[in-house]
Amino acid sequence: MGSNNTLVKVKLLENFDRELQLPGYETDGAAGADVRASIGPGESITIKPGERTLIPTGLAMEIPFGYEIQVRPRSGLSFKTGLMVCNSPGTIDCDYRGEVKVILGNLGSNNELINHGERVAQLVLAPVTQANYEVVDELGETDRGAGGFGSTGKK
Repeated sequence: MGSNNTLVKVKLLENFDRELQLPGYETDGAAGADVRASIGPGESITIKPGERTLIPTGLAMEIPFGYEIQVRPRSGLSFKTGLMVCNSPGTIDCDYRGEVKVILGNLGSNNELINHGERVAQLVLAPVTQANYEVVDELGETDRGAGGFGSTGKK
């Protein structure tokens, strides 16, 4: 692990299989810690095409004030299957104390199986800056202006 670590307290819930690993980094330079499905030993969940499902992890967390945990897809899972984290990146706020669950959706055309203990997403700890919103009559000018989706071209 790197030298710039922040402590996130983890509570193991009743449905957490203590044979599973806690969220962990696969390499020293990884930004995301892989989190696993805690469905029950030998159990699995089938996600049909077009369906969304909550995948339990059996974990609750105490995230330090001023941080969030972003729930992101694992690139290998998304590439090899039709599965995506639907609200990517999902946000776990620092004041949430319930079970961390991952919303997986199947964008493919085949049924996809999530097995107990399978790595289903990655968790990224990120600092949070809260904004102050102020109503004004005019906004500063830019070259782009109000140009929206695709307005800057392909190159």
